[in-house]
Amino acid sequence: MTLPPQPLSPLDGRYRPQVGALGEHLSEAALNRARVHVEVEWLVFCAERGLFGTPAIAAADAASLREWAAGFGQTEIDWLSAKEAVTRHDVKAVEYLVRDRLATQGLEALAEATHIACTSEDVNNLSYALTIRDAVHEVWMPALREVIGRLSGLAVEHRDQPMLAHTHGQPATPTTLGKEIAVFAWRLERIAGQIEDVEVLGKFAGATGTFSAHVVADPDADWPVLAKEFVAGLGLTWNPLTTQIESHDWQAELFQRISHAGRILHNLATDVWTYIMMGYFTQIPVEGATGSSTMPHKINPIRFENAESNLEIASALLESLAATLVTSRLQRDLTDSSTQRNVGVALGHSLLALDNLRKGLGEIAVAPERLAADLDGNWEVLAEAIQTVIRAEVLAGTSSIEDPYAQLKGLTRGHRVGQAELAQFVDGLDISDAAKERLKALTPATYVGLAPELTDLAP
Repeated sequence: MTLPPQPLSPLDGRYRPQVGALGEHLSEAALNRARVHVEVEWLVFCAERGLFGTPAIAAADAASLREWAAGFGQTEIDWLSAKEAVTRHDVKAVEYLVRDRLATQGLEALAEATHIACTSEDVNNLSYALTIRDAVHEVWMPALREVIGRLSGLAVEHRDQPMLAHTHGQPATPTTLGKEIAVFAWRLERIAGQIEDVEVLGKFAGATGTFSAHVVADPDADWPVLAKEFVAGLGLTWNPLTTQIESHDWQAELFQRISHAGRILHNLATDVWTYIMMGYFTQIPVEGATGSSTMPHKINPIRFENAESNLEIASALLESLAATLVTSRLQRDLTDSSTQRNVGVALGHSLLALDNLRKGLGEIAVAPERLAADLDGNWEVLAEAIQTVIRAEVLAGTSSIEDPYAQLKGLTRGHRVGQAELAQFVDGLDISDAAKERLKALTPATYVGLAPELTDLAP
């Protein structure tokens, strides 16, 4: 039995509620809406300045055109679908749609100003710039900010919670849970700033970036100045030197930074997953949820596992986009045309991961007793403190101990020692009484250095 038509991508099926907001910016319909916007703005720009001999446009007519473009909806989507079936060219279909609207408004005299001197890429590069910019800043970035905010809150909450660190998977100098979470918040805040600062570029210089048609048709105009004004008027930064296409370097910069953020988030997901496995975090049961189909006791860390997989897919796509888009054979090829249609897919998987991380971070609780037990079971981590104090005593001339590192290595490497053994060892050292008292007062739970204060550096 044949199924009725179904979404092929899980982003358009199972996960649509979590990522659907991207469709407002990165769907085919959103791209066509942006194209109509650019075409209308160019027509009005020409008419208001008399470029190419274009008749003047009344302010009311310009406002009406812009209102129509902003209201782009199902009627225009259907119109374009039918027209493109004939033209086999998406941008040409948009041009015909604008011409049709001009006729509807009685502005036929302006028809030949539609798309005048433009190559399709003049319209496309600006449209993609607008849609990608808005998708990132209005949908993806707020989701990242929510995760950063949740991390910052957890860091503050657990600022003073001592925790055994694990370097190379082995017990290491203690830290605090808050400080370790703050590390991720700080890393993500830094890369978020870089993403927000990426310059979104646009070109508008004709078939090979030379303004050739512009100059022949209207030789008295200062086309570079006008192009810069037009691009800036759309809220973009003008790229003055291009081939037929805008070189997409800004997109590569953006996608690489988003991929970088994803790698940091992936690191977060694997660390939290590991802390859950170690019992440092417990998972808060969700009413009615099932962890395992056969083991009723389980609460699987599915949020973090889902985030991992989607971040890996997103990173692969984003890195591929960044690598592909910066290359175009000679003055133009169409590899970018197909590639850019997957921007929404890449950001969709990243957004889905952010949603899972945000939810997952709200479904875990700290297990202080488990953290305390691990600290109390690993007194040997104080060996670092003891040998460092001995070195300082030797440097100060209050001790003559040779190779303190070796002495502590002999005591603790491969051996479990407790408070009593370390106290006895310290009492037998040739160091000052003040140093002995300072060392014997230490516990693994208090040997956290400036971790609480460092937590305060988190955003």
